[in-house]
Amino acid sequence: MAKTKILFITHEMSPFLELSKISEITRQLPHAMQEKGFEIRILMPRFGNINERRNRLHEVIRLSGMNIVVDNNDNPLIIKVASLPAARMQVYFLDNEEYFQRKKVFRDEQGKGFADNNERSLFFCKGALETVKKLGWSPDVVHCHGWFTAMVPAYLKTVYQDDPTFKDSKVFFSLYNEDFGNDSLGTKYAEMAAQTDIDAEKLKDYASGSYVDIYKGALSFTDVAVKTDADINPEILAYIQENNIRTFEPSSDEDYEAFSELYDEFVNEEVSA
Repeated sequence: MAKTKILFITHEMSPFLELSKISEITRQLPHAMQEKGFEIRILMPRFGNINERRNRLHEVIRLSGMNIVVDNNDNPLIIKVASLPAARMQVYFLDNEEYFQRKKVFRDEQGKGFADNNERSLFFCKGALETVKKLGWSPDVVHCHGWFTAMVPAYLKTVYQDDPTFKDSKVFFSLYNEDFGNDSLGTKYAEMAAQTDIDAEKLKDYASGSYVDIYKGALSFTDVAVKTDADINPEILAYIQENNIRTFEPSSDEDYEAFSELYDEFVNEEVSA
């Protein structure tokens, strides 16, 4: 029987970039699932403070060379890869000089969110899915971590819903209490995503582009919401309840048996259908 395939999409992962607990979960959970026999792929941005030499990143020529359109502009996508020998895992990094080659990740020297964080997120979300297509690898589950991945569920359930690579993929979105401050991606976040890709009405829950709204938007296209933190914003929890979105709450971050059963449940669902 073929291995269950899980795609992890995240904006941070230990040891490459450690901003929050997301980095540790996205380091340990994929490894644990691989140990249980799942086939794993991991994608993240190659932010400027990730040291290429120390982490031994190198470009994957056969995957590079694509252009990702954001706000009607073509943006070149470079794919790099690094290995975690102890875990026998490879991590794919999406790079773009204009969007990611900065000393800071999401905020400038004064602590203010970058004005183009909305564009950067859309570039990453779309670029991640195009990279997987080019890999020729069809995930059974796409598990998103962090607000930077918030448009991935929408793309999967609209633009890519009939694509052979993703047509059977289930979407998981992990809930975190992230430090978003007073930042906002603005209404232009959804507007730019809808320019050539998606009916604007389908993105209405992304609304103002606030932290709460981009979570609501992502959850509106999500099969399973994974409750990772205890103190999730009440408005987000209310949205999940009102829309009958399935929620999975592991007993701990290390409850790998429960994660394994959940991933397999959705794949077996497809097999028996």
